[in-house]
Amino acid sequence: MDYEVIAFYILKPIEEPRREIKRWKKFLETLDGKGRIYINKKGINAQMSLFKENLTPFSDWLLKDYPNTEVKVQRYQEHAFAKLTVKYREQLAAMDKDYDLSQGGTHLSSAEWAKMIEERDEDTVILDVRNDYEWEVGHFEGTEKPTFETFREFPKYVEEMSKERDPKKTKVMMYCTGGIRCELYSCLFKEQGFEEVYQLDGGVIKYGQEQGNKHWKGNLFVFDDRLVVPIADEENEVISSCKHCGTKIDTYYNCANMDCNDLFLSCLDCAEKMKGCCTDACIEAPRRRPFTPTAHPKPFRKLPHEEKICAPS
Repeated sequence: MDYEVIAFYILKPIEEPRREIKRWKKFLETLDGKGRIYINKKGINAQMSLFKENLTPFSDWLLKDYPNTEVKVQRYQEHAFAKLTVKYREQLAAMDKDYDLSQGGTHLSSAEWAKMIEERDEDTVILDVRNDYEWEVGHFEGTEKPTFETFREFPKYVEEMSKERDPKKTKVMMYCTGGIRCELYSCLFKEQGFEEVYQLDGGVIKYGQEQGNKHWKGNLFVFDDRLVVPIADEENEVISSCKHCGTKIDTYYNCANMDCNDLFLSCLDCAEKMKGCCTDACIEAPRRRPFTPTAHPKPFRKLPHEEKICAPS
């Protein structure tokens, strides 16, 4: 394993984000860094991969300007991203609402989080603030998954929850992959009068490195070429199923129909039978990508323009 996949976020004012974007891109290109780095006036959200020998030069460069940044590191045998993207993004995490970080939740260490799960009562709610497809392949036991189309609906969800539960009695525990969503979303609960709001420090990635699979079911969805990974070194039970036949599987494919492109779970046999498509209708779609059977698919890469004009035979 010659590469390091790293994730971190920085929540502090950045005076000239456009200039910072250029600086980051220039430096990361010298290290052959790949990944997605989003920057705006309020901070940075980054997931990237580097050759292992470049991790120290990058860390030294990062911590010089942003001391105390916690960088989560995982090993991998190749770059986990196809290219380098460094750009301005209005929201580091989709919410469509401003936030006050000083009103965020209490950070719990991995050990404190595990202990609180063990001691939870009927007034304790454990919230998974990730997408459905993330939750489906792995989550903490006893988790409640909010139901809505996009996370821009989260403020409304919190408002409704404040009507259904007593904010003064309810203990809200929330977690996400790396921690940044909880930093922002926890502010909404405090704004709605919830007095006890807790967030898993460092997210599931850090928890797995420190606590292993304790109280965790399944595996972890990640937004890079790996798609689904264990949260710890030891194997864990697969809890999700193939969309087509119901076999226990946690392998995701992007639908080969270019006009669908949905992410769906499938075993290799069904993926081959369905030609990489999620439905029969998509098999007949006019713009269908060629499908190459593989047990470890990567996220869909956009085809060159000239390859999009006709469907494969």
